[in-house]
Amino acid sequence: MKLEYIVGIIVILFAVQFLYGVAANPESEFGGADGSAGDIIAGINPDYEPWFGGIGFEPPGGETESLLFALQAAFGAVIIGYVIGFYKGKGERN
Repeated sequence: MKLEYIVGIIVILFAVQFLYGVAANPESEFGGADGSAGDIIAGINPDYEPWFGGIGFEPPGGETESLLFALQAAFGAVIIGYVIGFYKGKGERN
């Protein structure tokens, strides 16, 4: 089979799995791991005090937090794409 067909099938399977998960749990709410971890730690040890208080920066709103996350993801994608392209080009040159 051609690679394009295999990738297409994988994408379709991923989309079906995602849509099934959304349809099976219509009242679910997305929550990040940070909030869940804090709740679990508080349940295990209610007297726990974090040893690091953060860098003192709090984003002014949810939109800014989303923007910073998107910029972080884009920066990581650029780095990963550069590394893959570099090694692919290096392999083709030899």
